[in-house]
Amino acid sequence: MYIEGFVLAVPTANKEKYRQHAESAVELFKEFGMTRMVECWGDDIPDGTVTDFKRAVNAKEDETVVFSWCEYPDKQTRDEAFQKMMSDPRMAELGVMPFDGKRMIMGGFVPIVDTTQALDR
Repeated sequence: MYIEGFVLAVPTANKEKYRQHAESAVELFKEFGMTRMVECWGDDIPDGTVTDFKRAVNAKEDETVVFSWCEYPDKQTRDEAFQKMMSDPRMAELGVMPFDGKRMIMGGFVPIVDTTQALDR
């Protein structure tokens, strides 16, 4: 398994628009190889002493932090999916993102502990 994680700030007023935007992408992303997508709306995001989720994405007072991830069978599938996303004209049909994509942070991760399945070490 390979995880691609995201943290972003979404205008709180755009919650439903964001949910619909994410939901509209699911079938297309599955076609590209994604096996699971989870979108989480911030509920308990404490301020940190040195850093925190809000500072990481420069969230404003009227924004909510969103944490999400996509699962892929492996890194190669994720890398291929990314290339497909960048070149597939259907991506434009998803419309304008209801958040500032410049402040989104993202990265790819290899699970080292997962209670849902045994992992190779």
